[in-house]
Amino acid sequence: MTGILADHVDLASRDWVLSHGIRIGLILVITLAVLWLARLAVRRMQRRLEGVESSTQELNLQRAATVTQALSYLIRVVVMTVALLLILGEFAINLGPLIAGAGIIGVALGFGAQTLVRDFLSGFFILLENQFGVGDVITVNVQGQLVTGKVEAVSLRTTDIRSFDGTLHTVPNGNILYTGNKSKGWARAIVDVGVNYAENADRVRGVLEELFEELRTDRDLGGWFFGGPNVLGVERLGQYDVVFRVVAETRPSKKPDVERVLRQRIAQRFQERGIEIPTAPVVGGAPPP
Repeated sequence: MTGILADHVDLASRDWVLSHGIRIGLILVITLAVLWLARLAVRRMQRRLEGVESSTQELNLQRAATVTQALSYLIRVVVMTVALLLILGEFAINLGPLIAGAGIIGVALGFGAQTLVRDFLSGFFILLENQFGVGDVITVNVQGQLVTGKVEAVSLRTTDIRSFDGTLHTVPNGNILYTGNKSKGWARAIVDVGVNYAENADRVRGVLEELFEELRTDRDLGGWFFGGPNVLGVERLGQYDVVFRVVAETRPSKKPDVERVLRQRIAQRFQERGIEIPTAPVVGGAPPP
């Protein structure tokens, strides 16, 4: 009798292994294959992110590593959770209570940590889309308040912005409603130049265009200009002067330097050509010499 029972148990075990055991093995193999393919896809994505043009290669590597690590972790959690549930199902474990309990816990955690989740999701897309990076000068709308400054650090949860008065703002990424990046692509340097009403407008324009042609071929300023400098024309008629507007396209980091150089060279050229830059008279006193 004992031998018959043992044979029956052995037969049942062999049947379970041949059915459920094979399926469990297949689930494990598919899980490993999916994780391997996902790792290859994430590595390929990381190489593409590292190859995107940015201010420095070091910042590109940091951004790519942060994004791919978060994505890899998310994929591993999802794939292994699904595999675990499938394997438990092969052991005839009722998954209904487990799924219901996990759903309740997930809802509770979602309500308690929704701000944290929002910050991490926002940070992930900021890094993935390369909206801004360390060293960029940006303006962000944080729940109706504008914060302008230089980005010192970016993580999945927060962004550190150093304003021009030295204040360090730590902004949760989920609170950023709008971002204006002043360091991407190109910037437009704008200089307004006022001359005396007695000056001939065509002569002033000719002197400026002659100067700008020299600046475009100046080796000391090589690479500063993407476009221009150009004279747009008369911008406005002031009380004491006629104002010409000058524009030039340059790198964002060079915009203040370009504006200073343009003002300096224009003032020097006007002095050489005898073009007067008027000054307002002093009220209640003698006019300036």
